[in-house]
Amino acid sequence: MAQRIFIKVVGFTDEERHALNTVFRLSEQCLTMYQLWTPEAPEPARVALLDAGSGEAWLEAASPMPGDMQRFWVGPNPPASVLRTFQRPIPWPEVVENLDALFAPVPDLDLPIGPESLMSDKQALIVSANRERRLYLRARLSLAKLTLADDAASGAAAMELTRGKQYDLALVDCGLQDMDAWALLRQLRQGQHPIRHVAMTQSGLSLAERARAWLAGAEALRERAGELARLDGWLARI
Repeated sequence: MAQRIFIKVVGFTDEERHALNTVFRLSEQCLTMYQLWTPEAPEPARVALLDAGSGEAWLEAASPMPGDMQRFWVGPNPPASVLRTFQRPIPWPEVVENLDALFAPVPDLDLPIGPESLMSDKQALIVSANRERRLYLRARLSLAKLTLADDAASGAAAMELTRGKQYDLALVDCGLQDMDAWALLRQLRQGQHPIRHVAMTQSGLSLAERARAWLAGAEALRERAGELARLDGWLARI
C-alpha cells in the first residue's frame, strides 16, 4: 500500500535543498513517497534531516523526540539523539537507502507507456554482459523503429565504440564484469563524444538506484514482466 513520509529539513545550502527536492520528486513514482514537511502538512514528520552547520538543527537535536520521529545528521560531531550520520558531499543514494530501511518500501516505478517513437535515423548503443539481454534490448528498440544499434559486452568495448561514433542514446544494463555500471554511465555522458540520452536498465530498480542514475545524468528504466515499461515513453522524448 502506498504511503507518504514527511521529512523535516533544517539547514542546508540551496544546492543541497535542490538535490533533496529532486529525491522527493523521484520518490513520487514509488509506493513509499518522501515529501518535505511544513507546518501545514496533514501529518507530523517521521524523519528530521539536520545540518550540523545550522544552529536551529542543534536545537532540534537537543529537543525531546516527538512520537516515532527519527533524526538524520549531516556533518561532524553528531549528537547522541541522531540515528544516522552522513558527511559532505551528501551521499543521496545512501540517505535514501537508510530511509527505505526504516520504512520498508515496495518499489513500483512503472509509468504508462508513451506513444510509439519514430527513431529510424537515430544511433543506439546497447551495453550488457549478457548476450540474450543485448538481443532483447535490440528487439525492444526495433519495436520503436530504431534499428541502427551497436552492442557491447563490456564497459571497455562500449567506450571503444564511442571513440569512433556519435550515438544518440545508450542503454546500459547492470552487472558489467569489467566496470562499475554507474561509472560507465558518467563516462558515456562526459566522454569524447558525449551521449545525451543514457538509460540504466535493471529489474526492480529501487529509489536509491534511481537516485544514482539521476546523479550520473541518466534515466532509470525498470524492467517488469518481460518488458521495459518506460522505454517507449523515454524514446518519445529523444
